[in-house]
Amino acid sequence: MKVYKKESVQHINASLEECWSFFSNPKNLQIITPKSMGFEVTDYDDKLMYAGQIIQYKITPLLGIKLNWMTEITVVKENSYFIDEQRFGPYTLWHHKHFFEATANGTQMTDIVHYALPLGFIGRIMNALVVRNELKTIFEYRHKKVEEIFNTK
Repeated sequence: MKVYKKESVQHINASLEECWSFFSNPKNLQIITPKSMGFEVTDYDDKLMYAGQIIQYKITPLLGIKLNWMTEITVVKENSYFIDEQRFGPYTLWHHKHFFEATANGTQMTDIVHYALPLGFIGRIMNALVVRNELKTIFEYRHKKVEEIFNTK
C-alpha cells in the first residue's frame, strides 16, 4: 500500500480560540469545501468535538458518483489539535491532523493528511491522474475561504 502525504499551512488573523471554535465544529466543513464536491454532513450528534465522535458525510468527488464517508474524531486537545480518521469511505487510509498554534498576530493552522487508495497499481495511477490534484484543489479552496472568513476583517 502506497501512503501519500498532503500538508498545508495557513496564517489566520484570528485568536486561537476563534479558530478552534470554527474549525472544531463539523457544520463548518461544508462552508470550506468546494460545492463541486457535493459535500454534505449527513449525521453527527450536534455536540462540541470530542474523541470518539462519529461524523457522516455524502460526497460526490468524481463523475457525479455519490459516496458515503464516515470519520471518527480520534484525538482532541482543545485549542491545540484534533485528528480525524476515516472509518468507511473512498480511501484505504485517511488520517487527518489539524494543528492550531497561537502566533504574535493570530493563529497558524497546519493540516497534515496521510492517505492511501485501494486497488494497488490502479490506485497509484488514480492518485497521479486525479486524487492528488483533487486534494490540491480542495485545500486551495479551503485556503481561499478561510482568507475570506478571517483575513478580510
